[in-house]
Amino acid sequence: MSNFVNIGKKIIGIGRNYIEHAKELGNEVPKEPFFFLKPTSSYLQGGGNIEIPKNSIVHHEVELGVIIGNPGRDIKHEDAFNHIAGYALGIDLTARNLQEEVKKRGLPWSAAKGFDTFTPVGEFIPKEKINDSTNVNLWLKVNDNIKQKGNTKDMLFNIPTLIEYVSSIMKLENGDLILTGTPSGVGPIVAGDIITAGLEIGDKCLSTIKFPVITRKKINSKY
Repeated sequence: MSNFVNIGKKIIGIGRNYIEHAKELGNEVPKEPFFFLKPTSSYLQGGGNIEIPKNSIVHHEVELGVIIGNPGRDIKHEDAFNHIAGYALGIDLTARNLQEEVKKRGLPWSAAKGFDTFTPVGEFIPKEKINDSTNVNLWLKVNDNIKQKGNTKDMLFNIPTLIEYVSSIMKLENGDLILTGTPSGVGPIVAGDIITAGLEIGDKCLSTIKFPVITRKKINSKY
């Protein structure tokens, strides 16, 4: 599963899974999980650049990613961890102005979430290294300024609940990534910024990622 970026068929993004994040964007707190899909072509690994599309206001959202290692459908809550291979630090990037526009029109979020480079991720973390997924620290800096700092204990729906819910709708397959939601503090990034994020257990850092931000080169597109 260390090659999950190339193995997995889908990226599943959980929406509004931290109450304070839902509130900061003026959204209702959900009563049950909900999710959106991102294309695997949006993955970005170390050595690459985050690309900001033209006329887009792009927000950062640091998240704990769960990597599926044992496929399944209709997975029971109590069996969820048997289907996890490991974890990864991820950033779900959102073209916020585009998202707000399509939300008002009742349209899907796919374009706002699916641009190339909009899912920066770190290396695979075996699940044995995270014994308690309800106590993982996440942080994100923009140009060395802390913008997000949270802990998975504040998730509205825990990981077994998310796996049970998503798998009741679609089969989870090897290498699939579930992004479990973001703590509060999301905000814009622009070309020239340097984005750094980390995942920690106590005072031990398990993963850090760092990406420069550039302007997306136009390829026959209004973006």
